[in-house]
Amino acid sequence: MKLYKLPSGTLLQTSDSFLLGPSLNWNDLLGRENLKEYLTIESKTWRSLEEEEANDLIKAGLQSPMGDQEIWAAGVTYYRSRTARMEESQDAGGADFYDKVYAADRPELFFKATSSRVSAPGGKVNIRKDSTWDVPEPELTLLISPAGRIQGFTVGNDMSSRSIEGENPLYLPQAKVYQGCAAIGPCILVQDEIISEETLIKLEIYREGQLAFTGETELTQLKRKPKELAEWLFKGNTFPIGCFLMTGTGIVPDDFTLEVDDKVCITIEGIGTLENFIAKI
Repeated sequence: MKLYKLPSGTLLQTSDSFLLGPSLNWNDLLGRENLKEYLTIESKTWRSLEEEEANDLIKAGLQSPMGDQEIWAAGVTYYRSRTARMEESQDAGGADFYDKVYAADRPELFFKATSSRVSAPGGKVNIRKDSTWDVPEPELTLLISPAGRIQGFTVGNDMSSRSIEGENPLYLPQAKVYQGCAAIGPCILVQDEIISEETLIKLEIYREGQLAFTGETELTQLKRKPKELAEWLFKGNTFPIGCFLMTGTGIVPDDFTLEVDDKVCITIEGIGTLENFIAKI
């Protein structure tokens, strides 16, 4: 099932129906250990919609499918990301660190965003004025319960300044964490099963209406699997209302930097497409 957060309600899409319910407290909702079971029971009283009406509500605008949950992120989980990070930090002498973390038992995990820094689907994400090389990073994003169980998946855009991070790896927080540095959506795919490794992730960037960049990868290229990453995140950490974890990117645009008004489209099979526009802060 897919869970959408509307400005004035909650939309649930199942295999054979669309159900419209009231606005919910998303801290309580995503902080549950039995999210799928709860939604199945709760939605029995929700109003049934025709597909056209449901699609009209989705097109009218969505909110980020979250409450006050933190978003964390994993780095260097794809070989392609390892190579790109080594290249961008070569002059700063940090290339070996990325090679070592790719091979290490412990993954790279870092704090990405509070809910106030997250942009809604269709909204604007930011590039920094003090950066010269900026890219979106398309990432499968996990919804994890307070007990550390993966119970949903969404599309994530981990906005990144490659120029700042490449200058010195210690500048990672400035390259990654700022206002409008992330977006998730358009929905949460709620399911108990881990998403298929054959799932395709696709990135498209449009400039003045024309396709300026495209790339794709499969989850088969993800070295560190979702369950492993979730387990590491919960070592020494607690998340009373659950959390989100971006799992890294296998698509890194080279010789390309974002510009204001570009449109970024990230599609993950089985979940949907997250669209955002570029602004500068």
